[in-house]
Amino acid sequence: MVQAARSGKQNIVEGSRAARTSTEMEIKLTNVARASLDELLNDYGDFLRNERAAWDKNSREARYVRRLGGKPEMTFEDIREFAETRPGSVMANIALCLIHQANFLLDRQLLRLEQDFLKEGGLRERMMRARLESRRKGQILKDTGAYRIYGITISGA
Repeated sequence: MVQAARSGKQNIVEGSRAARTSTEMEIKLTNVARASLDELLNDYGDFLRNERAAWDKNSREARYVRRLGGKPEMTFEDIREFAETRPGSVMANIALCLIHQANFLLDRQLLRLEQDFLKEGGLRERMMRARLESRRKGQILKDTGAYRIYGITISGA
């Protein structure tokens, strides 16, 4: 369980870092993160089935946790005392709710990444378009007798 949690978090971080250079790698790492969180979700589900303590997804407790998970500035410190004084089954149910929220957000992110990739292409394709556009603009400048140095147009006349 610990490994799945760490893998999920780390692949989200690495996927975000990869976004600068490779949309494909960002999508792959985000998918790995999603799979790791699914593994963790199943582990918590197994634990709760054994304890016969799983909350219904629409229970008062689950709805409360979903609202907590939606607060933008919430950290573990905000619930530390609560977490340290509750039984494992309560914390496992809370973890399930939060993992479901994380998975929902990752699914939305993956959908957007895939749509953007289909529309814009990857980094190499965007760089190629920029090079071709730069060459096209350079040709226009040649025809006028002007040239560009470091983004400054200098007249040839």
